[in-house]
Amino acid sequence: MRILLIGSGGREHALAWQLRKNPKVTLLSAPGSTALSELGETKPIAVDDIEGLTALAREMRPDLTVIGPELPLVLGLADSLRSQGLAVFGPSSEAAKIEGSKVFAKDFMIRHNLPTANYAVFYDPAEAKNYIKDASYPIVLKADGLASGKGVFICGNLEKARAALAELAKMEAASRIIVEEYLAGEELSFFVLTDGQTLIPLPSTQDHKAIFDNDRGPNTGGMGAYSPAPLCTPKLEKIIMETIMEPAVAGLAAEGTPFQGLLYAGLMISLSGPKLLEFNARFGDPETQALMPLFKGDLAKTLLAAANGTLHEIDLSWDKRSAVCVVMSSKGYPGPYATGETITGLEEAKAMDDVVVFEAGVTKLPRKVSQGGKDSWVETSLTSGGRVLGVTGCGNSLNQAIDKAYKAVSAIHFEGAHYRSDIGAKAINQGPLYDLE
Repeated sequence: MRILLIGSGGREHALAWQLRKNPKVTLLSAPGSTALSELGETKPIAVDDIEGLTALAREMRPDLTVIGPELPLVLGLADSLRSQGLAVFGPSSEAAKIEGSKVFAKDFMIRHNLPTANYAVFYDPAEAKNYIKDASYPIVLKADGLASGKGVFICGNLEKARAALAELAKMEAASRIIVEEYLAGEELSFFVLTDGQTLIPLPSTQDHKAIFDNDRGPNTGGMGAYSPAPLCTPKLEKIIMETIMEPAVAGLAAEGTPFQGLLYAGLMISLSGPKLLEFNARFGDPETQALMPLFKGDLAKTLLAAANGTLHEIDLSWDKRSAVCVVMSSKGYPGPYATGETITGLEEAKAMDDVVVFEAGVTKLPRKVSQGGKDSWVETSLTSGGRVLGVTGCGNSLNQAIDKAYKAVSAIHFEGAHYRSDIGAKAINQGPLYDLE
């Protein structure tokens, strides 16, 4: 099976790693990365070059195209490829508005009676500034458009809300600003595969968005994740499916925008039950780096079934163990960060049992080494992004998976490397927040 994979990050590396477990799969990635080039051919075409990617697919005629990032989905890549008669895993641009516009998503939630926080929308930052003066704190401020996970601010007081508005004013994604009620509880990432009719839930995950331990500091694209989350009991999964995921997929279909792909609900689990924070229209990052090592079966066949409307024929199975992904980032991330730092210890970490290292911001360049009077060239790994690596450990318990992930992290070094030391810690001995059994 020939697969075209769109993207270049750690999520795409995890998907490619699992897809290539099927020996019949040949992979081409665009724009790809050094890590993806080790799993198949790559073409340096940017994810927002819809015309270029469509021309590539028209020439390649893949059996399936898997779109990783949200931007090409929102820009209509899936529509363009389907117009060429190609099978695509990923929603149309209209369906992807569920992620591309938080205003659209919030209005959709209200139209379909999905549980979510109260909110107000502002086109004028001055009106938002006036509104927050009388708000009941804490509150949440959000940019309407895509902001790579960095357009959400939790504000405990007026001073912090004003500072957040100033940051939002700098963002192209914040042409509209949402001021939202703060919801207390535990966050949960909940994924379903769907072909527009059949829905298959994936194991629950929990992301760690803040840059520092104990959920302090600014939000990032994600500093780590673990799966499954003890918070999500079978009863809670049933409630989420019946009150959120099934009505959402049915609602999108009823509005003439059927959703095919991976629908991701960011949830807050509180004493009163699950409430929606947001929807995403693709696999999460870094949640995918925790999920893929637990997947058992043929991912290519599964994603093709979602693209072709035959998901009802698929029976997924998962490793019953736990997985923990720890993200290693460059110094300064999520702000300005340095690149070009030499990475050591990668091969040692990769050789550890029950460890997989997914590369997000890594490039490899030849370096001349002199030894015994002779020169030779060796490949050197260098940092090339904000989030550099996703180091995933698997174990029979969450504690064991945490230990394996951090043992591998401790073997890897680069100047300014940063990572949280508490990924998965909150789940130890954690039960449901309220009695759902």
